[in-house]
Amino acid sequence: MTQHHRNRFSGSVGFILAAAGSAVGLGNIWRFPYLAAKDGGGLFLVLYVILAVTFGFTLLTTEIAIGRKTKQSPLTAYTHIRKGWGFLGIFSCIVPMMILPYYCSIGGWVLKYFAAFLTGDAAAAAEDTYFTGFITGTTWPIVFFVIFLLMTAAAIFRGVNKGIESVSRILMPVLAILVLAIAIFSLTLTHTDADGTVRTGLQGLRIFVIPDLTGQTIGSFFGVMVDAMGQMFYSLSVAMGILIAYGSYVRDDDNLMRSINMIEIFDTLIAFLAGVMIIPAVYSFMGTEGMKASGPSLMFVALPKVFSAMGGIGSVVGCLFFAMVLFAAVTSSISIMEAIVSSFMDQFHLQRDKATVIILIYTLVVGVLVCLGYNKLYFELTLPNGATAQILDVLDYISNNILMPIVAIGTCLLIGWAAGPKTIIDEVTKNGSRFGRRRLYIVMIRFIAPVLLIILFLNALGILH
Repeated sequence: MTQHHRNRFSGSVGFILAAAGSAVGLGNIWRFPYLAAKDGGGLFLVLYVILAVTFGFTLLTTEIAIGRKTKQSPLTAYTHIRKGWGFLGIFSCIVPMMILPYYCSIGGWVLKYFAAFLTGDAAAAAEDTYFTGFITGTTWPIVFFVIFLLMTAAAIFRGVNKGIESVSRILMPVLAILVLAIAIFSLTLTHTDADGTVRTGLQGLRIFVIPDLTGQTIGSFFGVMVDAMGQMFYSLSVAMGILIAYGSYVRDDDNLMRSINMIEIFDTLIAFLAGVMIIPAVYSFMGTEGMKASGPSLMFVALPKVFSAMGGIGSVVGCLFFAMVLFAAVTSSISIMEAIVSSFMDQFHLQRDKATVIILIYTLVVGVLVCLGYNKLYFELTLPNGATAQILDVLDYISNNILMPIVAIGTCLLIGWAAGPKTIIDEVTKNGSRFGRRRLYIVMIRFIAPVLLIILFLNALGILH
């Protein structure tokens, strides 16, 4: 693909919404609230915000600027920055190829629960065996996975403007409204246990936002920082090739720094509102014990029980909640697929339709294997970090815990030392735009970000505790 023929976003708003749609995914909804509750509420939030405007800012700026400067996909962009660094492009293309099949499988789970609440099956969805019964089935997980995958591919077939940008312009504002509405509703909740204990949504909010330093040591503080850093790293869509691909569609006259600031704000705000939406509701009906759930157990087991306990209104709230999660999953899935499709288009000079069909078939095959990993192909493997894994978990571990940190560390070394920070600074400021936090960026990309990423890498491998 030459620069002349490359698709582009119509303007900065389209880019911001698409990039924010990529960043706002399942991690914001099912992991951020759990970590905040586990790590002393406000302390986690403060560290997360500090890391967002330093660590997150550096990684976001670097990848988006690489994309716009080279007008290339992740697979081919790194070689254009510096010859000999193309291996980072290969890794950053492998990452989304590993993530897309299992992300679409989880997207199918979300679609199933949305359908359950929409069709009045909320009571059944709240039963202990519902989730396990669903994913261990051999047919329906594949059916919902295929539907979700086709929803994703439909946007990619339509291209950057008519597909990715149009979908983002519709879904992201609706998602934001739904998150805000459910968050406000959660704060109004009151529940009385059988023993007369009364818990309210506002009490849950206090647990979420007020720092709890009880029993904090240097070691536990370090643990909170690593949690906040990991959540920041995995929620921003960095090291997955996505931001390079999206950056390559940004117009040269757009103010890159203003767009990056907006993406930071949007991602952090949605993550915070997800906490306000989930923690008060879970606390009201399940107490502090319920707040120990995270990931699929929070989304597909704990929350349906909360909605069921709300009575009649719970079915409506649950339906809106899973609609919101579905929108977040779709926009993220679209960005993951686009990173791969754009790479194939640039590397092999394919038309969009042909590249999309190839990735669609690949994802279909691997995704079916992921679905069968909970029944026909079930096995248990102990990972280096001690977790017990199936096919989905193995793909997640290799992509998230090994390849993504390697890509991010390599990118810091490339821009911090081999090519120099000026490569990115010149790209950001080439149309007269001001580079805010310029000195911070240079220090972060050269020294601090690589160290933080190495700590994150060692922690993910189970070497550093």
